[in-house]
Amino acid sequence: MIDPRRLRVLRALADHGTVTAAAHALYLSPSAVSQQLTALEAETGHALVERRGRTVRLTAAGAVLAQHAAEIAAQLERAEADLARCSTGLAGEVAVAAFATSITEVVAPALAALHRRAPQVRVRVKDAEGHTAARLLTDGEVDIAVAVEHRDSLSGAGARLLLAPLYEEPFDAVLPPGHRLAGAPEVRLTDLRDDPWITPWPGNPVHEAVLRACEEAAFLPRVECLSDDYSAVCALVAVGAGVALVPRSALHGIRPALTPTVRPLRGPGPVRRVFTAVRRGSEGHPLLRLALTELRAQAAALTA
Repeated sequence: MIDPRRLRVLRALADHGTVTAAAHALYLSPSAVSQQLTALEAETGHALVERRGRTVRLTAAGAVLAQHAAEIAAQLERAEADLARCSTGLAGEVAVAAFATSITEVVAPALAALHRRAPQVRVRVKDAEGHTAARLLTDGEVDIAVAVEHRDSLSGAGARLLLAPLYEEPFDAVLPPGHRLAGAPEVRLTDLRDDPWITPWPGNPVHEAVLRACEEAAFLPRVECLSDDYSAVCALVAVGAGVALVPRSALHGIRPALTPTVRPLRGPGPVRRVFTAVRRGSEGHPLLRLALTELRAQAAALTA
């Protein structure tokens, strides 16, 4: 008989790639993880990992069993969701990982609405970008992830997660006061090809979206300042350090003293697409369904 707790250890090794990382995710010591894997090999009668010096990798049998482990984990999530449906009231805890702007504009208002509707529900929020949010979700540290669509958003765990669109929004051009285009009702990307630019750091989905939009407009922006904080981006633009493209909702709440000239883009421009993700099998849990409903309601209000 295979111990399902050891399958969780194997799945963590498949997700994280090393015994040390798997141990960290499971709050175990590396020696305990190694012992569990050895016991699992004894239970199955198969070599599940190949040890090469300090590194390990799954054998063919290990990869097959890891896939079954993921399916079993999803089935256990469904079992918990079905049991939760049997409860007479909504009570418990939901953990959400989300990036900063979505916390301000969507998650926090949804939390307030959820508290009014079901005050016995506690919501925990963790500020995390897409790849980190996906890892927190697959490791079971959060129940819902809110992330920007990006090639690294799922960190290879897409098959284990269920995604749903939440909202999408355009980018606006952010210009210094007195800029030659400050009086124009709209701005073309190509009009900004010779300006210095301010963008988030490489790896941030917005950085990639801005560069891709500029490439499609046949130029490469001359990036002179980098910041993932949109208040800092706007402050730099306001003192003439460059121009920027900023997702529209990220401009909400910027202090007036830091707000430069904002103009919509004319013609094709980048779009920030945001989705929610939950672990497959957990989507029927009533607390998650309630939280997702409030998130969608606030997202709809944001883009109305």
